[in-house]
Amino acid sequence: MHVHPYIWIITIVIMLALLLTDALILGRRPHMPTLKECVFFIGLYVVLAVAFGLGVTGVSGGGFGKQFFAVWLTEYSLSLDNLFIFIILMTKFKVPGYLQQFTLLVGIMVALVFRGVFIGLGQAVLNAWAWVFFIFGAFLLYSAFGLVRDYVRKTPEDEDAGDNIVMRWVRDHLPTTGDYRGTSMFVRDNGKILATSLFTVVLALSTADLLFALDSIPASYGLTGESYLIFTANVFALMGLRQLYFLLGNLLHKLVYLPLGLSVILGFISVKLILHALNHYGLDQKWFGIHTEISVEVSLAVIVGTLVVTAVASIIRSRRTDSAADAAQH
Repeated sequence: MHVHPYIWIITIVIMLALLLTDALILGRRPHMPTLKECVFFIGLYVVLAVAFGLGVTGVSGGGFGKQFFAVWLTEYSLSLDNLFIFIILMTKFKVPGYLQQFTLLVGIMVALVFRGVFIGLGQAVLNAWAWVFFIFGAFLLYSAFGLVRDYVRKTPEDEDAGDNIVMRWVRDHLPTTGDYRGTSMFVRDNGKILATSLFTVVLALSTADLLFALDSIPASYGLTGESYLIFTANVFALMGLRQLYFLLGNLLHKLVYLPLGLSVILGFISVKLILHALNHYGLDQKWFGIHTEISVEVSLAVIVGTLVVTAVASIIRSRRTDSAADAAQH
């Protein structure tokens, strides 16, 4: 798939225009979004993503279109896991309701910049050293086991939320106001420039998403080698994330099997990466006498099937739990 530099430029300019317009509007009038507003924007971004995928199919062929949809669905499902951490961080830092949407938007803008850097580095590394697929595959397999381990142990998610080396350095070295000053991240107080609590929480959200990108970007490269498709899929997955945060809220906790579903997806992609590396070096024919490449159709079917089964099983489990709780009360 050949993507001319001007296509990259147009895509980035449109993305920046949307984000900056959104930031300026929210900066002037920070507010809690209504249900109607959330549904409208989530629907809009989903429709735009589907239209973009169909456009890729029309211009570059069905294979690349399927790759885009596979990456988009994977990134979207992984972003749901991000929302758990976002909810915890918002609660932990006691972010006022009217500032939460603006905080999420700025955090997502920073996350997109970092993910763009990660995608560029990933493409360069893979072009130079195909054996890195083995490392990516092993890392994703480790991440998949980690999700299962945390689910089995019921590890409290809020123990280390917002607690990483960057946040510890900020707490120890950066003078802060200790409160929120509207949408300002820095203020001048008695001649000193101080960071507000808004800066702290935006930094916490950004670094948390950066850690999630360590899983999601290698997973995306396991589904396609096209950095343009990975970048646009990440944009579409993240653009509606803040509305999804307000729409779902506590309902996310009803997706009890989400970590297991994500572990299956990451585990599958890790196997796909390793098999791709074996095929690249001809080791599959040498060792097994067959080609071990997994088609994008199979990848898409596994991802969609896993998400459907996860959602249905979670709903059934949640309903049974709620029914049991109601019966116990009566």
